[in-house]
Amino acid sequence: MGNESEWDVQAAIEAEMRLLDADVRASPVLVSELLDPEFLEIGASGRRWDATSILTVTSDGSVVPEAPVKVSEMSGVVLAPGIVHLTYFADHSGRRAWRSSVWRLTEVGWRMYFHQGTPADDGARRP
Repeated sequence: MGNESEWDVQAAIEAEMRLLDADVRASPVLVSELLDPEFLEIGASGRRWDATSILTVTSDGSVVPEAPVKVSEMSGVVLAPGIVHLTYFADHSGRRAWRSSVWRLTEVGWRMYFHQGTPADDGARRP
């Protein structure tokens, strides 16, 4: 992987980690800076979310800063120039899931375009 690819992956990881920060998640303004207008999520619950529905939940006060998300096994790959796919394992207060995100570089910075969470039990970790 060339330096440009490594920088793109690192930039996407940094953006993902910002989005996982409890204080950022509680701020509609900060969340909106990280979501692509065409954002789509298939949550670990099976629910589909778009940018508007995420920002509605964020702005109604139901998302409050809480326990941090523990992230492990974060890795990323450049799929095309300006497009990065990240995968990682997340544990949020005992709710464990494999996570997959697609980030794209826009004129205003890196934005999450797609996210999916798949619930995982203790046996689902890599050996």
